[in-house]
Amino acid sequence: MGRLRAGDAGLLHHPTWDTTELLAQDDGHFMGPALSWPELATAADNTPPDPGTLAAGILDAHARLLLLLPAMGDNSPPRTAAPCLAAALRARTAVEDPDHLALLLLEQQGQPGPARWRTTQDGVRINGGRHSHRNPANPFALPQNRLARVSAALTP
Repeated sequence: MGRLRAGDAGLLHHPTWDTTELLAQDDGHFMGPALSWPELATAADNTPPDPGTLAAGILDAHARLLLLLPAMGDNSPPRTAAPCLAAALRARTAVEDPDHLALLLLEQQGQPGPARWRTTQDGVRINGGRHSHRNPANPFALPQNRLARVSAALTP
């Protein structure tokens, strides 16, 4: 599986790729969303193969989930999303009501807002976000072969 690096929110890298993919950006020229909820959860749960290396990144799944959350935009997150997000908030923040905040965050979803995700016939996950590199209708979208490898790397 590829690695979505939480410290570089929005960059996806795989050791066999010749380039790192920019999937989202939250400053300057906003781009996104980059992730559906299932992809976010997969990236957050992706334990680095060698946690002893500097390149392993952030080892805590709760921290990765919270750091990657701004790259997510999904109009139909599963029912398990709110409790999962609340658990991360409870573990890594001091908010008074993590359950309520989780619901609000999933409702608002930051700059990208909710996006409709679908899987094409050839298994590529795309969305309808006006500012998304994963929307093939956008002139700045990733080429089909790179969309396919991003989808494969983020498949839950």
